[in-house]
Amino acid sequence: MADTRKIGDLHVHPLSLGGNVFGWTADRDTSFAILDAYAAAGGDFVDTSDSYTASAPGNVGGESETIIGDWMAERRNRDDIVVATKVGRHPGRRGLAPANIRAAADDSLRRLRTDRIDLYYTHFDDPSVPVEDIMGTLDELVRAGKVREIAVSNIELDRLEASLEFSEREGTARYVAIQPHYNLVSRDTYEGPRRALAERHGLACVPYYGLASGFLTGKYRPGAEVDSPRAGRAGEYLKTERGRRVLAALDLVAEEQGVPVATVALAWLAAQPTVAAPIASARTLEQLQPLLQVSRTTLTGAQLAALTDASA
Repeated sequence: MADTRKIGDLHVHPLSLGGNVFGWTADRDTSFAILDAYAAAGGDFVDTSDSYTASAPGNVGGESETIIGDWMAERRNRDDIVVATKVGRHPGRRGLAPANIRAAADDSLRRLRTDRIDLYYTHFDDPSVPVEDIMGTLDELVRAGKVREIAVSNIELDRLEASLEFSEREGTARYVAIQPHYNLVSRDTYEGPRRALAERHGLACVPYYGLASGFLTGKYRPGAEVDSPRAGRAGEYLKTERGRRVLAALDLVAEEQGVPVATVALAWLAAQPTVAAPIASARTLEQLQPLLQVSRTTLTGAQLAALTDASA
């Protein structure tokens, strides 16, 4: 696997560290330790959102950004880190109206303790706002130096196509990446028309739920009790024939490679067309180790084919 992947003008580590657990299942000290270990292993691509982790009891949103900002300030490593964050879902800054995007960006910059966001996603589309207004505002942020590159996550294909066409027609900043739900047990959420559009427009794919809420770590087995706030969702995959086939294939490839199951699942994802860097999070240092091995793991053609067939 290449040392870095290209997203627009950004060069990033092939594994993006998810910040969705910071301020939720990982407290500040644990988050710092995870970020330290990721950076020490050569990692430089951290993914968060202004809404993380508003759903946790006592939180208001922005906790993850604050922890990442404090960490970069204490470590004095801002120039070494590619920070991706998102707009549109913070409880106090919902939607993509131009004034809201501007205010939310300033809020994120303040929490991140920085003067620029490297990769800025629209988290969820806002159909009530014309794409011209959204793209024009994002272009304004780029021209102001507050954002380096822009990207998109959850959006209908017709709106995405219209957004890209507007940028090309008007010469504004354009989306360089897409962040879809995509993994071995959820392929139709990206493969097909969405991936075809990404290929046509040269969008890099940075998939979320790369480990299917933990199911693809291999810790969910018949009769196993898993202590995780995501256990209910992840455990559902075990009830499907496809989920069991994928686990069996992952076990075989993991044994052949001599790496954990989670490493294999992410290595398969990283090898798929358009994928630049899958996102995965860790709430402990122990969970981080299999993620870090992804950059050193290359699956054979036969192994990739076996996993692809099992997940069909």
